[in-house]
Amino acid sequence: MDEPRVVAPDEWLDARKALLAKEKELTRHRDEVNAARRRLPMVEITKDYAFVTPTGSASLPALFDGRSQLLIYHFMWRYDLNAGCPSCSFLADNIGHLSHLHARDTSLALVSRAPIADIERFKERMGWTVPWYSSLDSDFNYDFHVTIDPDVAPVEYNYRTQSELEADNVAWAGWTGEQPGTSAFLRHGERVFHTYSSYARGGDLLLGTYNWLDLTARGRQEDWEEPKGRSDAGFMEWLRHHDRYDQGGASPR
Repeated sequence: MDEPRVVAPDEWLDARKALLAKEKELTRHRDEVNAARRRLPMVEITKDYAFVTPTGSASLPALFDGRSQLLIYHFMWRYDLNAGCPSCSFLADNIGHLSHLHARDTSLALVSRAPIADIERFKERMGWTVPWYSSLDSDFNYDFHVTIDPDVAPVEYNYRTQSELEADNVAWAGWTGEQPGTSAFLRHGERVFHTYSSYARGGDLLLGTYNWLDLTARGRQEDWEEPKGRSDAGFMEWLRHHDRYDQGGASPR
């Protein structure tokens, strides 16, 4: 990896001011995009979804935990590891203290298509306290396009059909399994509305570790290539569960 060239302080300051102008432009554009997101229309959720919690069954309105807004991270479950996906675990590690969200009348939960006993075991191993529920016995994952199975529902991911995904990357042909995503909901009494969902690199914004690394000279230190729709792109192969970095080998565990 090439390192920055060494220059005199005055030349560095000129370069830094030029970059600052671009950063300010990006901040203004992000504010505009955030405002446009808030203006999106919403769709009422009329299907009754049943989630499994550590204490029993719960409806989608119950996941709000008495608040008016709910964020759900669609957490990929890796059955081959009998554990959560390492990249989704990376995102979960970056979730801050939930009291700050609660102060803005917003709840946050993880949802996976996995048995609740396996979820609880892995959650304890990771030391997480964020609520995590099972959608195993509902259509929730399929309706929100984070479980890909053409035998159950038409393939769609990141608002693209199977033919569109395959045209961009033939690896999508015959692909089944879990994908990541984030969805936002608004509640009025018992009425629940879907306001937003993002997929693929939409989760990049939620990764504080990446944002810190982006401030350094070496950045993310990844052999980065634009992912072609698949969430298991090779640029994240360095990731491991946070309790597995002391183990050798390249495969995430």
